[in-house]
Amino acid sequence: MSWHLFAVFFASTFFISATPGPNMLLAFQYGMNYGVKRTLWTLAGLSLGLFILLLSTLLGLDAISRQSPWLLTVIKAAGAAYLIYLGISSWRDAGEGSLMNDAREMGEEVAADYPDTIESVNDKNTPQPRSLSSAAVRVSPSNSTLFRTGIWVSLSNPKAILFFAAFFPKFINFSAPLWPQYILLTVGLFLSETIWQIIYTLGGKKLASWLNVSNRLAWLNRACGVIFLLIAVALLVEVLNGFMV
Repeated sequence: MSWHLFAVFFASTFFISATPGPNMLLAFQYGMNYGVKRTLWTLAGLSLGLFILLLSTLLGLDAISRQSPWLLTVIKAAGAAYLIYLGISSWRDAGEGSLMNDAREMGEEVAADYPDTIESVNDKNTPQPRSLSSAAVRVSPSNSTLFRTGIWVSLSNPKAILFFAAFFPKFINFSAPLWPQYILLTVGLFLSETIWQIIYTLGGKKLASWLNVSNRLAWLNRACGVIFLLIAVALLVEVLNGFMV
């Protein structure tokens, strides 16, 4: 992988990571209610879950590239179709809802699906966190619970594997040594995700207010949609060139 291609990969992932997906919304919600220091446990869990999904994807692509090269072409074509779908969806659905509402819904999902984040609140002397927007944040859970919740939320998004499988082949040269490229891709993705998770954790309401003004969140989603479409076109070009050789 050339440094130019890595720069394109990092710029793309950095921009895409800025969109408020499940991981970012959880970091945002917990950062507001538990503070930055406590939420670091959740960020560690999110990173571990992301690493497991990423490793699964890269090992799968590695095995396919060595044993069934023709299947890799199929994956590229299917990945391009999926990215086109994501691009159109991102553009069409841009601006629906608000970051604050999405974060509340994320907290409610965690409360419903991961009930050990909730502890008894019958004691009136129990100090309450800053926001009571969802049952999941009524009291401060233990560090281990915060860590496990981060892992669960990250792993509960199987679409991530599909996205990685669609996104990564454009940036991997399968005729060159693969593991150095995998390491670069992993470092780039983790750096992008970590930076934005910390921003969402620290930013809290200020970030939500800024994004929800003047349709900024909508334009961010539309820009990501354009990135998806561009990468899809590049993948399709690779597939067509492979048939013409």
